[in-house]
Amino acid sequence: MKFSIYLCIGLSLLFSSYGNDWPHWRGSDRDGLSKETGLLQEWPSGGPNKIWTTSEAGIGYSGFSVSEGRLYTLGAFGKEEHLLAFDAKTGKKTWQVSIGELLTNSWGDGPRMTPTVADEKVYALGGRGNLVCVDAQSGRKIWQVHLVQDLGGTVPNWGYTESVLVDQGRVICTPGGEKGTLAALDSKTGKVIWRSREFTDGAQYSSPIAINQDGTRQYVQLVMKNLVGIEADSGRLLWKSPWPGRTAVIPTPIHDDGHVFITTGYGVGCKLVKIGKGKAQDMYENKFMKNHHGGVIKYGDFIYGYSDGYGWVCLDFKKGELQWNEKKALGKGAIAYADNRFYCLSEKEGKIVLIEATPNGWNPKGEFTITPQTKQRSTRGKIWTHPVISNGKLYLRDQELIHCYDISG
Repeated sequence: MKFSIYLCIGLSLLFSSYGNDWPHWRGSDRDGLSKETGLLQEWPSGGPNKIWTTSEAGIGYSGFSVSEGRLYTLGAFGKEEHLLAFDAKTGKKTWQVSIGELLTNSWGDGPRMTPTVADEKVYALGGRGNLVCVDAQSGRKIWQVHLVQDLGGTVPNWGYTESVLVDQGRVICTPGGEKGTLAALDSKTGKVIWRSREFTDGAQYSSPIAINQDGTRQYVQLVMKNLVGIEADSGRLLWKSPWPGRTAVIPTPIHDDGHVFITTGYGVGCKLVKIGKGKAQDMYENKFMKNHHGGVIKYGDFIYGYSDGYGWVCLDFKKGELQWNEKKALGKGAIAYADNRFYCLSEKEGKIVLIEATPNGWNPKGEFTITPQTKQRSTRGKIWTHPVISNGKLYLRDQELIHCYDISG
C-alpha cells in the first residue's frame, strides 16, 4: 500500500516537473505554442527574476529543447560543433559531445538548428550536414549520418539549419538533391527507410512538420520553389504547391483544419493552401506577412509575427486580411507563446516584450533587455535564437550566453 502511494506521488511530481517540456523546435507540436498556464501575466519593472546565466554554450544561433530536467543546444568550440546538455534548473553543463566540422559564415559561425529529444535520445544536425543520435542521459553517440557524404545532399548557402523531425520511429530530414529532397531514417539505427524520389528540389532552411490529412500521415516541407506533402510510410509525393521563394526560405509551415500557411521574407509574402484528396488549392496570397526568420504563430483564428515593412502583424488565418500591425513599439524579431501572452524578442537590441495574445491590437504587459550580451557575435549577426518557455522558465540566448528567467505566477 505504502509503495503504491509513494509511486503515485513520485509519478505526480515527475509529471508536474516535466509536463510542460519543450522537446524540439517550436515546442511539442512544432507550432510555437506552449500549453503552460499559471505564468506571470505582467512583468515587474526590469522584467522577471533571472535564475541563472551560463557562458558555456559556444558560438552559434542554435535553439533549445528542454526535456526531463535538461536543456539541450549546440555550439561551436574552435573548429568543431558540439551538442551540449545543461541542467535546466541550475545552468550547470552535464555533458558535451563533438558532432562535426564547424560551419563558417560571415553572418556568424556555428550551428543554427534546435536538437530534437525523443525516446531518451537526442538528434542534432550540424551546419555542414552531420546528423547525430546520442543518448540523452550520457551524451554517448549511438549513430551518425552525413547529409552530404551519405545521402547525396548539398549544403545550402548559409548551412543546414533545419531541426529534424522524429516521428513514429523515423527521423525526417532534408538533404535535398536528386536522390530525394526528404529522407526518412530509422530512429534507432540511422539507416535509410525511404527517399522522396518524386521530389528532388534542393534543401532550404525550413523544418518539416507531421500532419494527418484524409486519414494519411504525411510530412509537410517548404523549400525554395515548392510546398509539398510527402506520405509518411512510403516517401511518395502526395501534393505540391508552387512558391516564388527568393534568396532564403526559412519559416516553418503551419497546418490547421486542412489548410497550410507559409511565409517568406525578401519581399515574397505569404499564402494559405487548402489540401485534401491529393490536391493543393491556393486560398489567398498576399504581402501582409513577409516573415524572414523570426517565425509566425497561429493562435485562435489569427497569425501573429513580424512582417518586413509592416512590423508586428496580426493576420486573419482563413481570410488573409490584416487585423492590426505595430511598427514603432519593437523592432524585427522572433515570437513565442504561452498562457495568453506572446513573447516578442527584438533581434537588434535584445529587448523582449510581453504582449497580450489578442486580435484587438498591441497591448504590452512588460519588457526587459537581455544583459549581459555577448562580445563574440559577428558584426553582421544579431540575436536570432528564438525564445523558449518551459516549466515556468523563459530561456534566451546570445551566442555563448544562455539566460534563464522565472516566469511562473
